[in-house]
Amino acid sequence: MVVVTGAASGMGRAVAHLFADEGAKVGLIDRTAGGIELVADEINSAGHRCAGRVADVNNHEAITKAIEGIRSELGPVDILVNNAGVSIPAPIDSDDYDAAWESTIGTNLEAYTFLIRSCLDDLLRNGDGRIVNIASTEGLGATPYMTPYTASKHGVIGLTRGLAVELGRRGVTVNCVAPGPIRTGMTAAISEADKEAFARRRVPVGRYGSPEEVAHAVLSMCLPSASYVNGTVLVVDGGLTAQNV
Repeated sequence: MVVVTGAASGMGRAVAHLFADEGAKVGLIDRTAGGIELVADEINSAGHRCAGRVADVNNHEAITKAIEGIRSELGPVDILVNNAGVSIPAPIDSDDYDAAWESTIGTNLEAYTFLIRSCLDDLLRNGDGRIVNIASTEGLGATPYMTPYTASKHGVIGLTRGLAVELGRRGVTVNCVAPGPIRTGMTAAISEADKEAFARRRVPVGRYGSPEEVAHAVLSMCLPSASYVNGTVLVVDGGLTAQNV
């Protein structure tokens, strides 16, 4: 059984659908009630098994209850996909910087750690558990006025590598996917003209990526054939970070 956070939209929704299509039971967690109900209905109507829970990943009590409820319906956790995230622009000297930092680090990094700890006994039980953390190309570089987000995604990569070393000896692989510019809710406010201009200038394949392309990268790290892939950062960015600009 796979648990996906931030499963109501974007990359989380795509991951949930792909795993369900591959025959996995899927536990859905998101803070958006309407969105999680819609995704659960879509998956169930396709003949697959899933269980949805509404919870904010920053609320540890709610997450504990969500994991317990999903486990009671679908069984123990075999795969955890930490996907829920926020991006809050904040210049270092802005009045709302502290709030942006607290919210971003809490959601994008501390919650990942808590989810892993909450599922760890299940993941360790058979010696073949999988953890995939969603980072960002921002974890490999930086953009001005985004230090809370940038720091959180660098932290996700560090967390992934550290736990890969720690848990690999116990049969659990820990990997990371670092998406570049993807068509999700985070990028929805960017105009099509600006998306196209950015892609032409910065992305060798010349376009934004889709959530489904990220989902397939996540799936690839969870297959039995990927048992020797551990501590890896798989970049899904159309060549953005490979190109000198």
